[in-house]
Amino acid sequence: MRKGQNPAKFVGQVAKPERITVAVLNYIPFISGFYEHMPEVLRACLDSLHASTTLPFDLLVFDNGSCPQVRDYLLEEQARGRIQYLILSEKNLGKGGAWNIILDGAPGEIIAYADNDVLFHDGWLARSLELLEGFPRVGMVTARPFRTRMEWCRSTLRWAEEEPDAQLERGQFVRWEDYRDFNLSLGADEETIRRRYVKTEDIRIRYRGLTAQVGASHWQFVAWKRVLREFLPFDMDRPMGQVRQLDERVDAAGYLRLMVTDPLTMNMSNTPQVQFSERAVRASRLPGWRERLLDLPPVRKVLLGLYNRIFHWYYDR
Repeated sequence: MRKGQNPAKFVGQVAKPERITVAVLNYIPFISGFYEHMPEVLRACLDSLHASTTLPFDLLVFDNGSCPQVRDYLLEEQARGRIQYLILSEKNLGKGGAWNIILDGAPGEIIAYADNDVLFHDGWLARSLELLEGFPRVGMVTARPFRTRMEWCRSTLRWAEEEPDAQLERGQFVRWEDYRDFNLSLGADEETIRRRYVKTEDIRIRYRGLTAQVGASHWQFVAWKRVLREFLPFDMDRPMGQVRQLDERVDAAGYLRLMVTDPLTMNMSNTPQVQFSERAVRASRLPGWRERLLDLPPVRKVLLGLYNRIFHWYYDR
């Protein structure tokens, strides 16, 4: 038999979520090897997010089956009031499975998504919202200009060519230093990066006082929740490698894919606060015998294959 009345009946009002939900997807299964410095990367991601974002937002973190040390850190952050919504998945659902939950369940009408290795700079969210709200039929906005594949930007280019108030511009708009640093973070060598930089170009759109670069990316973007829900569910049979489905679906549905014109986010990869210019200097030097040996295609294939097999033995059980 019930004793007394539920005190919740006498609560006069409940909290309302912010208009913007910043959603960070995290996965750190262990703290060694590739993931040795990932707890520091995650901390830098969340610290930079709070330090650089002045607009009101709620933070949602989806943890995709990380190790106990990382989950404990996230619980501490939530207890401090720095995470409003924390989802701890027992298993790794892959990025597609996590997206199905995040993009459908985030409470805000605007979702600002980021992988756990994104470093934020001042103004990233406000500048992204300018484009999201200032251009028509926007699918996603990324807070850093870089050169992406144009086959995922056909709808954006078609709109700019047909819209009387839009002007297309082509040229080398992204500074070499910014282009180099971003591509170094993806693991490319400087010589390859320089050749690519010379052979490619940037495409920008001017529209009613705003300027955006053509393109966007699944690793960090701001979008309307109602638009993102059109592309659910994502059925991916691998944890990674199929995430470009979002880029493809946004373009195929006729939405614009845009980027701000300044580097307001950065990909840290698995190293926090990397001095990419210093890495470029090291990469430009002649490699030693060990580096030359490790870069031989047969050696590289065998060692990376062994690393991948050991990973699956331990973490796919």
